[in-house]
Amino acid sequence: MNRKLLQSLPDPGRLTRNQILSLLFSKEYGFLPEPPVFVAAEEEAVDENFCAGKAVLKKLRLRLATANGIFAFPVSFLYPAGEKAPVPCFIHLDFSEIIPNCGFPAEEILDGGCAVLHFCYQDVTSDDGDFTNGLAGLFYPEGKRAEKQCGKLGIWAWAASRIMDYAVTVPFLDRRRIGVVGHSRLGKAALLAGAADERFFCAFSNDSGCSGAALARGTRGETVGDIYEKFPYWFCEAYGAYAEKEESMPFDQHFLLAAMAPRRVYVASAASDCWADPENEYLSCVAAGEYYCRMGLEGFVHPDRMPVPGDCFGEGEIGYHLRAGTHYLSREDWGYFMRFIKK
Repeated sequence: MNRKLLQSLPDPGRLTRNQILSLLFSKEYGFLPEPPVFVAAEEEAVDENFCAGKAVLKKLRLRLATANGIFAFPVSFLYPAGEKAPVPCFIHLDFSEIIPNCGFPAEEILDGGCAVLHFCYQDVTSDDGDFTNGLAGLFYPEGKRAEKQCGKLGIWAWAASRIMDYAVTVPFLDRRRIGVVGHSRLGKAALLAGAADERFFCAFSNDSGCSGAALARGTRGETVGDIYEKFPYWFCEAYGAYAEKEESMPFDQHFLLAAMAPRRVYVASAASDCWADPENEYLSCVAAGEYYCRMGLEGFVHPDRMPVPGDCFGEGEIGYHLRAGTHYLSREDWGYFMRFIKK
């Protein structure tokens, strides 16, 4: 284990959650918009025989009233037929609206007794530097934003919280066990949503890497310079100042995990996903665990070594597993997520 790296990290221990978030918002992700005036869900279609009758699939349109106008986007709601309250639920940020898909094994999740509120991230706003479309167009009417206003990651995270606004109105969902989950860039957004919105029981990050779960210092994979050069619109403009200057950051990504305390957070890594740096994702959990321990919690319960494929550590408030293979959201990953949300 790289103790030298761990000892070199900024310490969030003296900061409150709000102070941690203020630092991350002002230096990395940008400040998220204010909540909408109201949120309403319109039911457009219902399939009561989904997955051979074992589940219900509702097609919803979530309508949001913001200070600058109304915006609506599609959400799919899947839950086991004949549900018996309370049902754990995942709010899933996905790359596709198709159900199921390669990263969303819907039937297996339903068989596990969980519900899912699922949306395609580009139905919210495009994954590019255009801030005139979707929610971005409402937040930034002229397509321009100030230095510390959020980028696209913040907008996708904000949308996940609006789905949470709906989720808490569903009687049979277990409000104490609603998590937010995403893979890759959407794993970053899921962590941000969970940190920013205390209603989330847990945030699940799968292979989120740089600017997600992985420490920026000492990375063997993608750097802040790499990600900001290619995707500057994901972040606030202030983040660019740390390109290839990670050592000067007054924070690192364990701050994002620490902002979940005392709630749960789960980090999933893939052993061959070098660009996401699974070692630094694990070390980020180790570092964040200290913040939890100072609150009298278990934090990250792990052996005094680096993980090997097949390892899963889920005893504390921070969960982690290392799966063999590459950058992918698999049935195996979902199995670990379901186990953690229920424990």
